[in-house]
This record gives sequence, structure tokens and C-alpha cells, in this order.
Amino acid sequence: MNTGNSPILSAKLSLDSDVPLYNQLVAIIKRHISAGILVPGDLLPSEAELCRALSISRSTVRQAIGALESEGLVVRRQGKGTFVAEPKVHRKTERVYSFTAEMTAMGLTPSSDLIEFTVITPTPDIVKMLELRSSDVKVYKFTRIRKVNGEPLMLETSFYPQYIYPNLTPELLTTHSFYSLLYDVGVVPYTAVDSYEAVKFSKADAELLHCRAGSAGFFMQRQTRTESGECYEFTQTYMRGDRASLEIVLHKDGVSFSRSVDKQHG
Repeated sequence: MNTGNSPILSAKLSLDSDVPLYNQLVAIIKRHISAGILVPGDLLPSEAELCRALSISRSTVRQAIGALESEGLVVRRQGKGTFVAEPKVHRKTERVYSFTAEMTAMGLTPSSDLIEFTVITPTPDIVKMLELRSSDVKVYKFTRIRKVNGEPLMLETSFYPQYIYPNLTPELLTTHSFYSLLYDVGVVPYTAVDSYEAVKFSKADAELLHCRAGSAGFFMQRQTRTESGECYEFTQTYMRGDRASLEIVLHKDGVSFSRSVDKQHG
């Protein structure tokens, strides 16, 4: 494909919309893939072409491409560009979770409130989960309330070794997807392992999630690795059970996992 004639370059983004520009670009590219206008192997326009044609920043483009890559919809090839992925890459079992990408794909509006940000000396449990060399390695710890259409859905506490992105600030975290910031420095999620258990929310957690104390929910823990096998993320998440449902499908080629969110709640 000649990217100079790509239909993406003639798309229009709305500066007046409440939907972030990179989410709008993600939606445009997804529509072109779903409609068959972009097919596996097609080369997407370069960052410079997208910036020039759509009047957006490189950061916005990188956030969009990072979200699409995390869903397995596009692949980057060093020195060649970004291409529409082959269909087999789209399987749910091969996608690495991104809250922003997952909620956007459902037609929902994601947002986050940062309620804690600190650099800690890791406890023995965090050293073990992040597979750190020692407790001398400093670790970011931040807690966010993840919202869908303005309503709290998850209470998420994340831990990352400070060395993977040394200059992270609360301001950066509230204005950017951390996955997109890591993408810019070459840290890309490759595999993740989740574990779930059913819980009842404490009074403190229930207040943050706008639900009743003692109500049922999910507690999720996740370890995320790069392609080289390095563990760089550990998260602990409480998710409202009255708004989310989980589905596991067993089939001859493996296991598919998905979750859905109640769009009509409240």
C-alpha cells in the first residue's frame, strides 16, 4: 500500500470531543480494519505522515499505535514501519491487557483518578513478584481508580521498577497512558499472567468504588513481561462484581478469555 494515499490520512479528528485524540485515531484505524479497507500486511502511515495530515502530536500517534499493538491489531517491524497484523494475532488469548484499549473497544469512555504515587523500598513480596535482584532497587507504587463513563470500576495498585522509566511523575501519569510512555522507551508488554479470586469489599475499598461494603467483587493480580522474559509490572486490582463479568471459553485450539462491562449501570 502507498501510505500517501491511505484513507487514514483523510480522516477527521474532533478537537471539541470529550474523547481523547489518540482514542479517536484508534477507533478510525479499527473501523478501517473491520471494514476490510486495511488488510493484514498493509503498511500504516508513518508517525510524521499522521502528525502532518491530522494535526496531532507524535505522542498522540504513539499512544494510539501502542494501544493497537497491545490488542494485537498491528505489529511493528524495526526499520520498516507498522503493519496491520495477521488475523491469528487477533485471538483473545494472545492479547495483553490494556484498560484504555479494552474499554475503548467496548465503546466505553475510560478515565483514571490517581490517588497515590510514591517511590518505595520494595517489600520481600514485591521483590519476589517483580523478580528484582534485591530490595535496593527502588519501585514505583501508584494507585488509581479506573473509571468507565465516569463511574468507578476498578481500584488498581501497580508496582514497577523505577529504572524502567526513571523520570515518571504524577503529572505524566495523569496526562498519559503509562503503557504509551513505556512504549516510547522500548518497553512493550509481551505476556501477562492473571490470577482471580472472589472477594467481599471492605468499607474503605467500597467507598472508593461507590458500592456497598461487603458487596462481591474480583481481586486480580497480574505479572507482565517483555519479550525477553523480564518481569516489569505487578498489579493488584479490585474490580466491582456488579459491573463486570468474566467469560472463559475452552476450544480445541486453546482457551479464550474475555470480560465485559455493564454499559447501562447507574
